[in-house]
Parts: sequence; structure tokens; C-alpha cells
Amino acid sequence: MMRVIILAAGEGKRLRPLTEKRPKHMIPIAGKPIIHQLIDAFKTNGVYKFSIVVGHLRENIIQYLSDGKEFGIEIEYLYQNKLHGTADALAQTENKIEETRFLVCYGDMYVSSDAIREVIKAYDDKSFDAAVTIVPTKDQKQYGIVQIDNGYVKEIVEKPKVVFPNSFANTGIYIFERSIFKGIRKTKKSRRGELELTDSIVNLKKSGFKIKPILIDDKSWIDIGLPWNLLDANKRALLNLRPNVDGEVDDHSTIRGIIHTGLATKILPGARIEGPVYIGDNSVIGPNCHIRPYTSIGRDVKIGNSCEIKNSIIMDETKIPHLSYFGDSIIGERCNFGAGTITGNLRLDKQTVRMKIKNKFIDSARKKLGAVIGDDVETGINVNFMPGITIGSGSNIGPGVNVSKNIPPNVKLLLKQNIHMTKMMGHPRRRSVTNGRNQ
Repeated sequence: MMRVIILAAGEGKRLRPLTEKRPKHMIPIAGKPIIHQLIDAFKTNGVYKFSIVVGHLRENIIQYLSDGKEFGIEIEYLYQNKLHGTADALAQTENKIEETRFLVCYGDMYVSSDAIREVIKAYDDKSFDAAVTIVPTKDQKQYGIVQIDNGYVKEIVEKPKVVFPNSFANTGIYIFERSIFKGIRKTKKSRRGELELTDSIVNLKKSGFKIKPILIDDKSWIDIGLPWNLLDANKRALLNLRPNVDGEVDDHSTIRGIIHTGLATKILPGARIEGPVYIGDNSVIGPNCHIRPYTSIGRDVKIGNSCEIKNSIIMDETKIPHLSYFGDSIIGERCNFGAGTITGNLRLDKQTVRMKIKNKFIDSARKKLGAVIGDDVETGINVNFMPGITIGSGSNIGPGVNVSKNIPPNVKLLLKQNIHMTKMMGHPRRRSVTNGRNQ
């Protein structure tokens, strides 16, 4: 039976605050954690045997997937106690698996079942010693770049500083034989201080092994390394959503497009839902609210009177009771927002939204991007979030606050403090270009 090894030990620092209380592989898109979506893509293609390498907050993954029986699969767990890189993560499996050939993939991506099918087709081809799945890309600085020569992999360079012509991005889905462990033993730490699996593959190439590229459709794969990648992956997954309406739907509500509503969910009078939209079990939508396309809403969520949600991920047990707008945003679990809480998702100067990640501003290349809010955040009435800001888990934002800077976890921010902080930063509100509106 074919085995898949999923590398799911990483911390996901660039996805904070969403990874403050969960591993990145457990962030939900279209109603399921990323790792569940990944497993489904393999299962659809007849793969039922999984080894999962876990590390950071591993109990979240283990508790959710358990032994896999509930999902119709077999799972065994392996542990990377110190996060030394992807090659080190795979090395944990050397003495635990018996297969001579196996699949390996990173656990922080969205990939379609069609793409996995292309990998499965190549599995029994004995003309190569390893295979790397690739997609065309113009954004070479964000990925491991694969160069091809005479039908085989010539070189793999992680996030190159120079542009290579006719190159492809490494998607992180591989076919390996046990020879990969020899490549790992020869691997030295990269400039990031990690043992990179791509360097191990290059070691195989230098030893004369044949590395085959497998080209997949670039629309079938999304690397989830930055917060806005989650919105892209959520949209892609929702486009493949199967319609299913359970629970109670009031006759005076409007539902159009592909919609999934869970058990015991209530759609109240005046609610308007335009698919594709996913709504989890036991949630209440309405009355008189508007759920726009590409929105995923978790379990036990309340979206109330005169609220509008657009192209967003709202996680379990969060309450948005009335008079609020959330657009192009990602909201954690158990949040509670006061009336009139607004996320701005469009800059007034129409420039693309930048987000501060690990003390560095990164251009999202998106004209519309709202807020990324961690778990257990609460706001008072009339709170405004400017485009591209993050709010750490457990923070409380007082009434009337205009939030234009990232807020760390477990902070209590009141209006007077916010005015003082704005003056200290030297950015008076009247001159701020980060002020946005919602669309």
C-alpha cells in the first residue's frame, strides 16, 4: 500500500497571530483544517496510509486526526522535537517505515486532488530515483526554484536572489526512495540555519541519481506561508465545495450559489447568502445580514443583524452580533465583537496593502486585505481596524478605538492609550495613509 509522509512540525511564525494557539496545519479553510484538506486530496486518489511528522503544538493535530479511523485512513505519528528543518523532519521516519518508495509532502499547502492524481500516475515509473512536483512561477523570491535540463532536475535553489529563466517553483510534493536518507546525511545547514530537504535532493543529483520533475497546473496548488495565502486557498477550496443545506432556513431568507450549512445551523429572516459559502454546525446567521462569496464560517458562530461578511474566514465560536463589517479578513476562535466593529480592507490611496510580519513590511500585492485577528479577541462598540493589521490572541480593544498598528497578544487597548501611542509613533491620524474603507 502506498504511504504518504506529511511534514507538519513547523511553527508558522509568519502566520501569527493565527499560530499562537494552533499549528499552521490546523488553520481551517472551507470548513476543514489545512492538513485535513491535504489528506482528502490523497484519499480521493486511493491513498489511505499516512505517517505524519509533528512538532509545534502537536497535540492539536493528534487530537483532531487521532488514529485516522474516523476519516477512513491509517495514521502513525513521528516526532521532530527540535525544529531543524524539513530534511531533519523526514529523517525522523528512516527507521519507522518499511517502504522502499514513498510519497512526501509539506503539510502547509492547498493542493487539488487533480494535482495529486498526476503524482500518483508517476509513482510506478522506475526511470527515475526521485521526483519533484513543480509549477510555473514568476515570483521566484518566494519559493524553491527548480531548473530543468534534458527532462530532469538540474538544480534547486531556495528563494534565489537572482532571476533564473524558464524556472519552476517546487511545490513540496515528492516521490522518494530510501536513497533520500543518504542525501539527508550529507546535508549541511542552510543560510537559514536549517537542514533543507531541497539540499538533500541536490545531494542525490550530485551523486548521479535521476530526479524527475512532475509538472502540475499552477491553479491546483497554493503555498500557505503568509496570511493572505489563506484567503486564496480558502477561495480555491470553496470553488470545489459540494452544496449541502442542513438545519433551518427561514422562508424569508435568500440563498444563492453553492452553499454548505451544517447540522443545527439556523438561517434567520432577512439573511442573504451568496455562494460559494461554507457554514459549520450549530451556527446562527441573521436576521438581516449579508454573507458574500468566498466566506467560510465555523461551528457555533453568530453573525447577527445588519452585519456583512465578505471573502473571509471566521473560526469557531466567534460572535459578530450586529452592525459590523468584515472583509478580506481572517478571524480566530472565540472572538466577540461589539456593535459597529469595522475592518477596512482598501487603502484610500488605492495602493496595495502591506502587512508587518516578523518586524518587516511585506507587500501582499492585494488591493483589498483586511485584518488578521487571533483567538479570544474582544472589542467594544465602534472599533475600526485599518487594512493589513494583526491583533494578537487574547487582546481587548476598547470602544471607539481606531487600530492602525499591529497589536501584540494579551493587550488591553483603550482610546486614551491609542491616542498616546499614535503620538509617540509620530503618525497623527489625520496624516495616516493606512486609513481605509470597506468594499
